[in-house]
Amino acid sequence: MIDRRRFIVQSLSLGAGVSLLGLSACSRAKGPAQTIKGQPVIISTWRHGVEANGAAWKILKNGGRALDAVEAGVRVSEADPEVMSVGYGGHPDRDGKVTLDACIMDEKGNAGAVCFLEHIMHPISVARLVMEKTPHVMLSGQGALEFALDNGFLKENLLTEKAKTLWEEWLKNGKYKPVINIENHDTISMLAIDAEGHLSGACTTSGAAYKMHGRVGDSPIIGAGLYCDNEVGGAAATGQGELVMKTLGSFLIVELMRNGASPQQACEEAVLRIVKRIPDYRESQIGYIAIDKSGQTGAYCLHPGFDYALTSQGNTILYDAPCFLKE
Repeated sequence: MIDRRRFIVQSLSLGAGVSLLGLSACSRAKGPAQTIKGQPVIISTWRHGVEANGAAWKILKNGGRALDAVEAGVRVSEADPEVMSVGYGGHPDRDGKVTLDACIMDEKGNAGAVCFLEHIMHPISVARLVMEKTPHVMLSGQGALEFALDNGFLKENLLTEKAKTLWEEWLKNGKYKPVINIENHDTISMLAIDAEGHLSGACTTSGAAYKMHGRVGDSPIIGAGLYCDNEVGGAAATGQGELVMKTLGSFLIVELMRNGASPQQACEEAVLRIVKRIPDYRESQIGYIAIDKSGQTGAYCLHPGFDYALTSQGNTILYDAPCFLKE
């Protein structure tokens, strides 16, 4: 499968849109390429993170702020109708409504989020405005939509014909059961360190396909889907959000790093926390990414199949994350 391979994207391609210039087999047992302390670094979830990292790198390579980079990066996935787990073209809930969740966090500990948001293609940018223009962290539903419209966002139909057709096919049986590594929960989460050494993160999703109307996952929840501490590092999640919420995985990873764990060790412990506490963990996929203040990264997941994009020195590599279950 293509998404189980490693792609190497050279810096020239990142400067003008991503093209895949090299392809080689990737072992999930191998850790990520070494990053260089003091240099900008980007890590994001899933194959669509490659193009997202490309947009983020354009900002970082010119000395831009990590916060601007992560917002610009995940907006690429939000606007891509072929990424059917984020933004425009995302799978709808079981009532045929596309509802979006997102959060963002900067180097100062400021955070903003939206959940259960309809009709807005870029919830990550609405989340940033919640952070910057309100005294709150999260707005939801109709209130989030009104806030977005008041701030110049356009109301759009986010349900594409492709997504509608798949939903109508699903309605014939109407059973909700997450399928491991099928793109019905492939949140894009992104963490970045800029040239000043500052860290920010972003997380955005359309949530689980055919979820109950009103369901919100971990992605807009600070400490679950995303957490950043500029003194320590950051972490983010993807997969079945209920498991992440029950264990506050991203906050846990950052606190483990604060107490001396490497990003890789911390991601592994967060997955093990799920294994120990949640009896039916085998029924879901969870993946974590992390980065510490020095720019070292880690990633880990429950099942094989979770990949992530790492950009350092202008090169992007797509890796398979090591996993707990070896089937």
